[in-house]
Amino acid sequence: MIIKIVFWLLLVDSIIANAIAWSNKRDYFNKYRFFKRYVPITKGWTVWYLLLTLFIGYLIYF
Repeated sequence: MIIKIVFWLLLVDSIIANAIAWSNKRDYFNKYRFFKRYVPITKGWTVWYLLLTLFIGYLIYF
């Protein structure tokens, strides 16, 4: 039960990260250098994050 909750939280987080990376809101993070250094909002990173999250979901449910 807890594993499924963690998966859904990761899935929502990865979808939000992809929405930020693929929109123009990414420029907002350029104002905060400290935040930009530790939270890389790049398209490649967020796509891999989403794919790995979906793979974990596949392993949990099937």
